[in-house]
Amino acid sequence: MKQQEIAIHTDFIKLDSLLKFAGCVETGGIGKEIIAEGRIKVNGEVCLMRGKKIRKGDRVQIDEIGTELVIV
Repeated sequence: MKQQEIAIHTDFIKLDSLLKFAGCVETGGIGKEIIAEGRIKVNGEVCLMRGKKIRKGDRVQIDEIGTELVIV
C-alpha cells in the first residue's frame, strides 16, 4: 500500500473533502458514495460519516486503490 502525505493548514478537514483534495475521487458525489458503501477506513476502522473530521496524525485507507493518506 502506498502512502501519500497530505498537509492541511486548518484544525481539520472533512473526510469527503479530503478525498477530493487528495485527488482520490473526481467529485464530492463520488466521495460521498464510496464513504456510504463502507469502502474507506479512518485509523483502521470503517467510517460511514462523510463529515468525519480528519485531523493531523490521522490515517485514511482506501484499500481498493492501495492508498493510505497520512495527514500532516
